[in-house]
Amino acid sequence: MKLLSITVPCYNSEGYMKRCIDSLLVGGEEIEILIVDDGSTDGTGQIADEYQTRFPGIVKAIHQENGGHGEAVNCGLRNAAGLYFKVVDSDDWVNEAAYKKILSVLHQMAGGRTTLDMLISNFVYEKQGAVHKKVMRYKTAFPVDELFGWKDVMHLHRGQYILMHSVIYRTQLLRECGLELPKHTFYVDNIFVYQPLPYVKTMYYLDVNFYRYFIGRDDQSVNEDVMIRRIDQQLLVNRIMIDAYDVFRIPNRKLRKYMTNYLEIMMTVSSIMLIRSGTEENLNKKNELWKYLKQQNLRLYIKLRFGLLGRACNLPGKGGRKLSIAAYKVTQHFFGFN
Repeated sequence: MKLLSITVPCYNSEGYMKRCIDSLLVGGEEIEILIVDDGSTDGTGQIADEYQTRFPGIVKAIHQENGGHGEAVNCGLRNAAGLYFKVVDSDDWVNEAAYKKILSVLHQMAGGRTTLDMLISNFVYEKQGAVHKKVMRYKTAFPVDELFGWKDVMHLHRGQYILMHSVIYRTQLLRECGLELPKHTFYVDNIFVYQPLPYVKTMYYLDVNFYRYFIGRDDQSVNEDVMIRRIDQQLLVNRIMIDAYDVFRIPNRKLRKYMTNYLEIMMTVSSIMLIRSGTEENLNKKNELWKYLKQQNLRLYIKLRFGLLGRACNLPGKGGRKLSIAAYKVTQHFFGFN
């Protein structure tokens, strides 16, 4: 068994995937790199095969019909032989020193008496053109360099969310929670992080800047124009997360609060993207999204709709919508997200 399986979803990634894979190879024989060629039409598949030939004990090239980012992650999980599981997108990369520290901790935990369910580390927004790189840290929220549970979490403030870039999950835990991401859908990384959380009992936080999250390509899924064009996929992810759990049945208070806050920011982002599109059709979709939440979980609807963010993204009229967008821009600038 490998210590860590790293899935690299690739679609027409020939221009940048080598930097990603080369940064991962530093892990050596303890890891496996699963390059999932998701129906690429460029040289991605050939590059994947070349890496497998050069590093047969480490790299495995998997070719599949195009199923989208979520299906590429599903494929990686199905084929993973590692004790732990990580996703690294093909335009991102990892820091070598932080990587080695993480592998050391995983090795230590693998031989310990207590099972580690989730390892958390920092990630860096590698925003193209930005002089100062924003780092998402969690040292105000989690104990550092020790095993802990949800009861030991200090405070996760709004904007300080655990993202796919932050986490390494125990592989079997992902399988036990029934994780199956939807095909041909972007933004499934939110489901990837959210759905396993109630199964997580033990965590470990390393205050190292491990993951380098590149932002800047015009076709990137987090580009706002792209998000608006793909808003139906964002809405599908929203609904899947709403349906995943009745958060009020989550027994741990801190986990319950965190998952509620996560849903709140998802509802807010979707609502603002729909407002920014400026079309009557998308304004109706915004109302339908909140109506869906109300139908599925009235108690959660009341909490989110009449909370600060819910009120801010549901202000009436054109003037209200302008204020909603202005508030979003301030939040965007403050937290540094794209």
